[in-house]
Amino acid sequence: MSPEEQEVLHAALEEFLDEDVISEVLEVVRGGKEATVLRCRAGGNGRGRGGPAFYAAKVYRPSERRAFRNDAVYRDGRVINNARTRRAVANRSDFGREVTQHMWTAAEYETQQILHRGGVSVPRPVAARGAAILMEWIGDEAGPAPQLRHATLTREEGVAALRSLLGDIERMLDRHRIHGDLSPFNILYWAGRPRVIDFPQAVDARMNGNSYSLLCRDVENVCRFFGKMGLETPDPWRWATRLWDRYVRGGMGREAP
Repeated sequence: MSPEEQEVLHAALEEFLDEDVISEVLEVVRGGKEATVLRCRAGGNGRGRGGPAFYAAKVYRPSERRAFRNDAVYRDGRVINNARTRRAVANRSDFGREVTQHMWTAAEYETQQILHRGGVSVPRPVAARGAAILMEWIGDEAGPAPQLRHATLTREEGVAALRSLLGDIERMLDRHRIHGDLSPFNILYWAGRPRVIDFPQAVDARMNGNSYSLLCRDVENVCRFFGKMGLETPDPWRWATRLWDRYVRGGMGREAP
């Protein structure tokens, strides 16, 4: 990582450091085209009595450097009330790109809050500042939890993980949310269960016209992975369609997020 990139990351986390929510940035865990994930040591105001030793910090890249695919598919239904701001976003001005950056960060943080409260297996969100989100560290002192694609599961563990993930997809929809990009790349496996991560592209099923197709794709990706393990999985399209039909008829999502 270049000194310039290190400076950008440190600046993004400066408020957390100033507030002593974190005391030290330890290492880069994952660098991607959209964001960088770091392990941070919890500070005095972040740890508390018996609190966590570490946090994960996710820092989004500047919008002109991000390569998030099909942005428009996921932005559908996200409302910008201010006309000037809408024009700036549409014209991709410097101000518009800054607004878009904060929209992605705010959307991910809000989604994690909603899903964590709803019993979905996601990292506990801690705080959001600018382009950075601080959340529960999934792993231990030795390192982060492995992505599902790198985890070694017995057949029994695989059956339990598949059941857990299908349940999480259902619980997400019950909170009017669809992950939109669910795959073995953004599922961690730790302490015998999967944990779903990465929600910037999550959509509100009540607002986004692509909701049904995104739901089907999420289910298909999960079933394909476990099917390659030799496990019996439900037909993803039938399962997703049955779930969607129940949602549309009002049998789910009765509680507000």
